[in-house]
Amino acid sequence: MWRSRQAGHIAAAAVLCFAAAGVLNAADMPDAPAADSNAERTPQITMMPDYPKVARRDRIEGEVQVCFDITRAGRTRRIAVRKSTHRIFEKPAIRAVRASTYEPLSDDAVMSGIKSCRTFRFTLKPVVVEAGN
Repeated sequence: MWRSRQAGHIAAAAVLCFAAAGVLNAADMPDAPAADSNAERTPQITMMPDYPKVARRDRIEGEVQVCFDITRAGRTRRIAVRKSTHRIFEKPAIRAVRASTYEPLSDDAVMSGIKSCRTFRFTLKPVVVEAGN
């Protein structure tokens, strides 16, 4: 029993590796769901974190990577800091992810167990954004 379960996991892992590499296409997997990844979810509202006043005053810059799950309804949950250069930026980054929302999944779409991650960079230098034509 254990060997058959292990073989099933190995086969599933091989399909995922080939699908991720682009070796398999939709014709090779007739029962593949249309949307099956959190990474492909479309954001509805994307919140940016507030720069902490103390960090701005003390001229502290940093970066925080936050990972989370997205529910079927498009809400974020299980939010956790994966990497951080300074703890002062962690709470604002978590609040921004918690306030962000994504497009809900349709009833026939299958959710994957893949976590989504966002990296927030807190810099004091002004960012120049060129306007598109």
